[in-house]
Amino acid sequence: MARKTVAAALALMAGAAVAVTGNAPAQAAPPGEKDVTAVMFEWNFASVAKACTDQLGPAGYGYVQVSPPQERIQGPQWWTAYQPVSYKIAGPLGDRAAFKSMVDTCHAAGVKVVADSVINHMANASGTGTGGTPFSKYDYPGLYSGADMDDCRSAISNYQDRANVQNCELVQLPDLDTGEDYVRGRIAGYMNDLLSLGVDGFRVDAAKHMPAADLANIKSRLTNPSVYWKQEAIYGAGEAVSPSEYLGNGDVQEFRYARDLKRILQNEKLAYLKNFGEAWGYMPSGQSGVFVDNHDTERGGDTLNYKDGANYTLASVFMLAWPYGSPDVHSGYEWTDKDAGAPNNHQVNACYSDGWKCQHAWREISSMVAFRNTARGQAVTNWWDNGGNAIAFGRGSKAYVAINHEPSALTRTFQTSLPAGTYCDVQSNTAVTVDSSGQFTATLAANTALALHTGAMSCGTQPVAAGASFNVNATTVTGQNVYVTGNRAELGNWAPASALKLDPAAYPVWKLTVSLPAGTSFEYKYIRKDAAGNVTWESGANRTATVPASGQLVLNDTFRN
Repeated sequence: MARKTVAAALALMAGAAVAVTGNAPAQAAPPGEKDVTAVMFEWNFASVAKACTDQLGPAGYGYVQVSPPQERIQGPQWWTAYQPVSYKIAGPLGDRAAFKSMVDTCHAAGVKVVADSVINHMANASGTGTGGTPFSKYDYPGLYSGADMDDCRSAISNYQDRANVQNCELVQLPDLDTGEDYVRGRIAGYMNDLLSLGVDGFRVDAAKHMPAADLANIKSRLTNPSVYWKQEAIYGAGEAVSPSEYLGNGDVQEFRYARDLKRILQNEKLAYLKNFGEAWGYMPSGQSGVFVDNHDTERGGDTLNYKDGANYTLASVFMLAWPYGSPDVHSGYEWTDKDAGAPNNHQVNACYSDGWKCQHAWREISSMVAFRNTARGQAVTNWWDNGGNAIAFGRGSKAYVAINHEPSALTRTFQTSLPAGTYCDVQSNTAVTVDSSGQFTATLAANTALALHTGAMSCGTQPVAAGASFNVNATTVTGQNVYVTGNRAELGNWAPASALKLDPAAYPVWKLTVSLPAGTSFEYKYIRKDAAGNVTWESGANRTATVPASGQLVLNDTFRN
């Protein structure tokens, strides 16, 4: 999407248009057996390629979505990505060769590529684009002129008026006349160029602001008219344009899903999720894209985001376990300023460094991708809830998940339809034994989950690099973060400035895994640091630990005040 200056604009941003018939068949869901997409927001192409090889492929992600590759306006803000200057691949994420290399690398890792595509509008600015192209508003030399724009030259002001939504300017962005044959041809030419580089699908940005018939015409001109499309169409009660109008073209993002998850996790009961999905009035599961957050909603506040700790993590676990829609896992970066662009010039040298959040790689989230792939096609079975915030359910005889969102631990015997055997709880990497009647007994700490599936019958089947997994229960105030340091270079040699920041995804438990040589004995301590750099060391003697000869040492600590 383009820049939104207020949360209301964010909430109104995308949508729908008239239903279409007689066009290319819609792709009802991401093709193949793996329907989870990792959305690598503003990662450069080289970093995406490495993630495909190291993380996404091994975890079982079916798709990776990359931010708009086209030339954009210059500037440090994230929303410059949604102000295109031309259809050249030329910007801060990389050039054409880097894009092609990324696609090929991801394909080799078994991951398909979706390109976020900005085709509703052009840039609201003047100057020189990131690829050297001079431009001004309504004039993009060699591509479009004012004659190619819709006649309405004012901002959208009335979402109850279809013509206003689809012909006027989204936050002053020059609106392309997608009813014009020339414009349709240029847009299709851009998408065909990406297809020639191996792209497997498109996220269509701001779909609400283009009639569905126009999008159907553009799609019919593609070299693969049945290519996967995921259309951004934000639901707004009482609006003139409905997301369901776009189902004739392909998948549509179901924004109500994420909004409702936020409300339930924050203020209501997980027990209400028993019939989550179409029974709530959502679009058909097979054509709905779902998410816990995306780049707009995490900033606009209408969904959860990484700052919401366990609420965010447990919502993601539920999304990946529950058989509705095709999930997107947003993977972005830390922000305080909602306009702030990507850190480190879009380069991700390592997860959890330079501000990169890497939600796609959080154990609680990444482990659920294989769970979802294993459970594919299986109905919900053995639903249980306590009437409040503890739930559990199976996916036929293939998988079972329990989620405890209560403030205290939950111990009970769970009934599953799993075959008897020893399973690995992929959330904690510990063994769980299911008996001949399909039952097991377990204790779940507050705000944690447990997940079993027939694809993980042993925790020992996946080799783990030597190192230490730090888990510390530490409460903080706004602006504070928790770090670990110690007497080794890998831990910063006791220097607070070089200490390693832990991740608060499961707050108040902060987590980080650090590679250390097998058999290493070391000392360590936790510290709190605030935004001004003030350091508070935990009390007591230095902690000591030894890395085992193989595998990881798991440290479960509590910050000593």
